Amino acid sequence: MIKIEHFTFNAFQTRCTVIWDEAGNCIIADPGAAGESERTSLASFIGSHGLTPSCILLTHCHFDHIYGVSDLVRTYGIPVYMHKDEAFTLEKTNPYVCGAFGLPLPDISFTDAARYVKDGDIIEAGAMKFEVLETPGHTTGGVCYLERKEKVLLSGDTIFAGAIGRTDHPGGDYDTIMKSIFGKLMSLDGDITVIPGHGPASDIATERMTNPFLLPFNEPYEE
Repeated sequence: MIKIEHFTFNAFQTRCTVIWDEAGNCIIADPGAAGESERTSLASFIGSHGLTPSCILLTHCHFDHIYGVSDLVRTYGIPVYMHKDEAFTLEKTNPYVCGAFGLPLPDISFTDAARYVKDGDIIEAGAMKFEVLETPGHTTGGVCYLERKEKVLLSGDTIFAGAIGRTDHPGGDYDTIMKSIFGKLMSLDGDITVIPGHGPASDIATERMTNPFLLPFNEPYEE
């Protein structure tokens, strides 16, 4: 059985998720720890619980999801899993958005430790197996990570409780995200827990039935 701990980091209230197995092997998803106190709180939790970080899983590379990644790579020497198309987010989207709002750009030296994933890949961390689901639309290379046995989906900013990810930043596309959600996520088992990048958790069944953005008239345009 796995255990899960959630952290809320930076001004955008971004969720960082730590998941570990019975042996203490853990993954760290979307560590957006923006300051020293946030980075310390994450490291303290890992240390106090005797966890051994195996890797970092990035659902996408928006600045608020990656502020703490390079620090973790330096501390633990672990790989970072991400989609290769997130190069656009790092090179184009983040400078545009951070520049517009006067925000600091994240340290992206972690890309030296990047391992690129594609749809269907399995990332093993101890007893855990995370399947990669390509779900572009919020960003060009957005992915979700599914632990089928434990019925846990790390959905990043693709889908939230009662909402979907925004598509108005460079690299976003409404039809693409809707195709990702309907094609990859809504067919999953209803009792799978959805852990998004912001806000409360949900499950697939609840989102199928109640998410106002997933009503039939919101489906992507069919050419």
